[in-house]
Amino acid sequence: MADHYEVLGVSRDATPDQIKKAYRRLARELHPDVNPGADASERFKLVTHAYDVLSDPEQRQRYDMGGDNSPFGGAQGFGGFGDIFETFFGGGGGGRGGRPRSRRERGQDALVRVTLDLGDVVFGAHRDIEVDTAVLCETCQGSCCQPGTQPVTCDICHGSGQVQRTVRSLLGNVVTSQPCTTCQGYGTTIPYPCASCQGQGRVRSRRTVSVDIPAGVESGLRLQLPGSGEVGPAGGPNGDLYLEVTVAAHETFSRDGDDLLATLEVSMPDAILGTTTRIASLDGDVDLEVRPGIQSGDVLTIKGRGITPLRGTQRGDLRVGIQVVTPTRLDAKQRALIEDFAKKSKAPAPRLAEFHQGMFSKLRDRFRNG
Repeated sequence: MADHYEVLGVSRDATPDQIKKAYRRLARELHPDVNPGADASERFKLVTHAYDVLSDPEQRQRYDMGGDNSPFGGAQGFGGFGDIFETFFGGGGGGRGGRPRSRRERGQDALVRVTLDLGDVVFGAHRDIEVDTAVLCETCQGSCCQPGTQPVTCDICHGSGQVQRTVRSLLGNVVTSQPCTTCQGYGTTIPYPCASCQGQGRVRSRRTVSVDIPAGVESGLRLQLPGSGEVGPAGGPNGDLYLEVTVAAHETFSRDGDDLLATLEVSMPDAILGTTTRIASLDGDVDLEVRPGIQSGDVLTIKGRGITPLRGTQRGDLRVGIQVVTPTRLDAKQRALIEDFAKKSKAPAPRLAEFHQGMFSKLRDRFRNG
């Protein structure tokens, strides 16, 4: 059995995050939808199994101690004499204790990427997603046989899936078991394979999966749909379907946790005198009061117009940063009025203001999210 750490290409002291990153990189490279080769499919199975073991703390600890998933077998790091003989004289591939292998296996997981608008994040969305995976063969219903036929017991291993052979060793004659090459360890053969699926019990097909995507998701999040992946060989259980979410950028709004951010341009007269304006939000227009004397960098908050948390019900807020627009072109009359205003107001000359942490943070956040 391959070492799980070597399969993922990480050291034995790798952190959970390093293991996760290694799995994602290999899964993107080897997934059947991207790389349909047979070797890639087998490696994908190994990579998925290795990640299942190493991502679970209890399984990883048991594996590191030489437990059931360890390449060394046995609870103490070594198996019994039967395992040692199998290692040196063959065996494996069939069922233990003379039991044949089952043709039915769990199907692989499938990964689909879906792009959402910011409005979908606020309210949630329903999507009908096209998935190209293996589905149950309608002709044979997973039996792998032509209709009207069935598997027959292998006449070489007589249904055990294994054949015995005697090997002479230093310990004398040792009887070992090996998978039957005639039936590949299944104990049965299929004389008349289904023509529709070539005896696999499944065919590749495009199907539609309906998904309700909850509000509050974000880019990079994976949603798991158990049992919606591909069907296994011989009609085995379905794997899982994973949806990887990407949220498209919005031209007006951006996200900060459960809040939405926006910038409102305000003319200088409106900033001085104050005004009430109607602005668009993702769920309809809303009135916003701009108080007299408002400054660039001030933030106005509209409660409950943000995003519903992924695991919650109370929506965040819509936070609107103010940007006072200074006119760049004035006619003679306008300039005269401004000059008269400046003389009467006796405004001080420009100077550096005293450092204020709250103001600095507000401006920094607005520019960062703008």
